[in-house]
Amino acid sequence: MKTKTYSKKQREVRNNVVAWLLVAPSLIFMLIFTVYPIFRSVYLSLTKYRLGMQAPEFIGLENYINLAGSSLFWKVMGNTLYFALITIVPSMVVGLFLATIVNRRSRMTGFVRTAYFYPVVMPMIAIASIWMFIYMAKNGLFDQMLQSLGLEPMNVLSSKKTVLPAMAFMYVWKEAGYLMVFFLSGIQSISDEVNEAARIDGADSWTIFRKITLPLLAPTFLFVSTIALTNSFKLVDHVVIMTEGAPNNASTLLLYYIYQQGFTNFNYGVSSALTTVMLVLLMIVALPRFLSQDKKIHYN
Repeated sequence: MKTKTYSKKQREVRNNVVAWLLVAPSLIFMLIFTVYPIFRSVYLSLTKYRLGMQAPEFIGLENYINLAGSSLFWKVMGNTLYFALITIVPSMVVGLFLATIVNRRSRMTGFVRTAYFYPVVMPMIAIASIWMFIYMAKNGLFDQMLQSLGLEPMNVLSSKKTVLPAMAFMYVWKEAGYLMVFFLSGIQSISDEVNEAARIDGADSWTIFRKITLPLLAPTFLFVSTIALTNSFKLVDHVVIMTEGAPNNASTLLLYYIYQQGFTNFNYGVSSALTTVMLVLLMIVALPRFLSQDKKIHYN
């Protein structure tokens, strides 16, 4: 019986066909649920399309021009950027701190890791409901603590100055455990021989952390910062549950504004324009991080 043989060219073609067939299901899902919605949103952003209209009406850049002249749009953008600013760095710092704690081996390590990660697996709606009761005026836990210290209750969710910081504190509490996992993975990927050599040379724990651990965590910092940034823009559940944008749109974030335009006002053209703005903003911030990672990250 003769065995069929393939030339080098035929083997390469066969391997490529098999590889594309294996990747095809993921590509199909990505095209249907990612690529197509993006192009559809960009197209609808150039149209006037509301509930009841049979077909979108092309209007060019009118939606973008109207948004640029809207004071509410710029207020929402300011709220979103401010919220990202007060959540990204704190959540990364707390996540790194938790990672250094749970990296120590002890009998309670598994329990401590689970306790820190538990808020991550809880639905944002449930967490927002819990924290809404904590922040409740006068009878909430936070105001009760202030009163026990002889201070006046603040009702943080009803004040323009405190509503976003209060929601940011809740978000950091939830997000830190998620970022902890990435930092813990990065710390554990560092060879023990490197740390042992530093200890032999007389370096203390703080010096090892500052001179060895942090520099070697540069790839992890790049990834975590990008994840934290994109996550801070993708928040809507807690706004719906806790404030609905109150007081006076002081807590309205970009994704909630998109939700309002699309599912409350049924203005699909404007909501698509806002979605496109968010996508472009995320690309502007995130893409340079990946393009410049080879220049900024050093392992030796």
